[in-house]
Amino acid sequence: MALSFLAMNLWEMVVRCSPTFIYMATWTALITVTVAVAAFSPELAFVWAVSPSSSFALGCGGVGGAVRLPLEGPPGEVVCVPVHLFGRSKADFIIPPLFAALVVASSICFTWAVGLWEAEEETLS
Repeated sequence: MALSFLAMNLWEMVVRCSPTFIYMATWTALITVTVAVAAFSPELAFVWAVSPSSSFALGCGGVGGAVRLPLEGPPGEVVCVPVHLFGRSKADFIIPPLFAALVVASSICFTWAVGLWEAEEETLS
């Protein structure tokens, strides 16, 4: 019971004394969601497309252990590739964090370009 009062008092102190904290937490949450969606949506789409239950993967002519992949060019051109060729590489550990950092940096630049801090900068001058 005392812990709930402590949490409520702490929350009231943060809200009353520091509206900047709430502003910062809101933008941090928004940027985090943006990064999560940008980082995981291509991966989810690829996994869905090559899963055995996908209608896209069923068209390999009955070849067991093959994945159907689209080719660049006219729509409908595909190639069936053996499953054992798909595996993790060293780049799988480097590229996603770099992509996430790029998304965070670009979202911060976008937020700055929109001018959300202009009012604060003008009052400081």
